[in-house]
Amino acid sequence: MYPVNYIEPVFRPPSEWQSLIIQATIGCSWNNCTFCNMYEAKSFKTKPIETIDAELRHVAESGYQVRRVFLADGDAMSLSTRRLTEILHSIRKHFPNVQRISSYCLPRNLAKKSVEELTQLKDLGLTLMYVGCETGDDELLNFIDKGESYDSSLSALQKIKQAGMKSSVMILNGLGGTELSQQHITNTVKLMNETQPDYLSTLVVNFPEGGEAKFAKNFGDRWLKMQQQELFAELHDMISQLVLDKTIFRSDHISNSLVLKGILGKDKQKMLDLIELAMNKPQLVPLRPERKRTLY
Repeated sequence: MYPVNYIEPVFRPPSEWQSLIIQATIGCSWNNCTFCNMYEAKSFKTKPIETIDAELRHVAESGYQVRRVFLADGDAMSLSTRRLTEILHSIRKHFPNVQRISSYCLPRNLAKKSVEELTQLKDLGLTLMYVGCETGDDELLNFIDKGESYDSSLSALQKIKQAGMKSSVMILNGLGGTELSQQHITNTVKLMNETQPDYLSTLVVNFPEGGEAKFAKNFGDRWLKMQQQELFAELHDMISQLVLDKTIFRSDHISNSLVLKGILGKDKQKMLDLIELAMNKPQLVPLRPERKRTLY
């Protein structure tokens, strides 16, 4: 029997596929984003430190080799610094050789945490934050009920960098549809250029059955889903405007039809060339079929 009792469903970033997943919280404390149904089946609650410590002990006693730990569910960083410190001490106690601890992080989670507090957490091993910015455009953030703003995302990413942590930012390709695409890209590029994240990835907006109506409800008649060529053009537009020095870029999430991997900026032109090839000669590029793509 696996030594951790998960409350399903459980999600994690693609790069955490070899990590031990520990649910520090259940569900998402916000859970209002119209593009997301990841935690609709759960009510948000915190997991007792005694339960977390017992799960870590059971994993250690089972002989699993753990090098990385991912703190689930949607926003473990909503926990107090004191509780996070207890969890990190427990991880270190059972896995003294752990190399990396990471977590999803809503920007609002850091509003009341100081750089000094984040530095303390980093020193205990929490070194990577996955931040779902989705866009840098305030109007779009309002339409999708994100509960965030350009400024809240900016502040969170700056705090992460000042604390010596790394940030991995997710942006949603196609979020503004055809009408609002330009402002989506303009303000997203501005946010990314100002914050210089360590990692940047794009996911593509798509919906389960019935999900599009929920998503579009706040847009009125201003949202029209982008077709594949339009998504490629938007991605090309974004990458061409990014001025990043050492950001590792990925579009390898299952929602993407075109996989891109590289470093911005040294691989910028190579990625732009591949997007142009996918736009002009798609038969020459391996693309993921529509039926195999999903946001979750």
